[in-house]
Amino acid sequence: MTANPDAQRTERSARRPQSGPPLLAPVLAFAVLTIAYVVVNRSTPHPDASGAEVLDYVQGRSGTIQLGAFLLFASGVPLALTAAVLYRRLRALGITAPGSAITLVGGVLAANALVLSAMFSWSSSRLAADTGPALARALADLSFLAGGPAYSVMFALLMAGVSVPGLLAGLLPRAVSWAGLVLAAAGALSSLALVVDGFAYLLPVVRFGGLIWLVVAAATLPLTRRSRHQ
Repeated sequence: MTANPDAQRTERSARRPQSGPPLLAPVLAFAVLTIAYVVVNRSTPHPDASGAEVLDYVQGRSGTIQLGAFLLFASGVPLALTAAVLYRRLRALGITAPGSAITLVGGVLAANALVLSAMFSWSSSRLAADTGPALARALADLSFLAGGPAYSVMFALLMAGVSVPGLLAGLLPRAVSWAGLVLAAAGALSSLALVVDGFAYLLPVVRFGGLIWLVVAAATLPLTRRSRHQ
């Protein structure tokens, strides 16, 4: 008995790996929201500012802080989506090693770090006039810790999770893979900013360098894996 051609096509389609939605869409949304947040919050006091300086800033610019918190909160959504699509893409490309799972975990945790940072920042914008500077400094520290070291380390996991299989399986240009590994190492080292001030310079390197790397990686990561005979 001859098999139904339509049924065969449906079965082949069901077995074909699905790479997920376009990767560049959430990546570009994340990039735009991140840049907008940096522009809005460009005058935020540095982590070494006194509590009085922080309190004076948040009480004078509550609207700006809330807008920045919204942009930062919103940026966590496309980053989480990016992690999910990257995971699905790597699985469809035949990556069954831990790299795909590390990518997903790192991206989701990085998105959570941004959300937490936004929540602490938004809370600081609502401090009462009689609030002590210690509370203002504490909220600023929590926002910095979540959006700085915590984000950098978790984003490093995402970059490493993509770069290692990208290098070993030839899924990415070698320069992109090595750049991702270098930035991932910088992200891991940035955690030392918690105990040594000299490592704080790595935080913007990971944030902006990682953002550029993510856009390039999303543009170059293939939908299908080349055969060895090609």
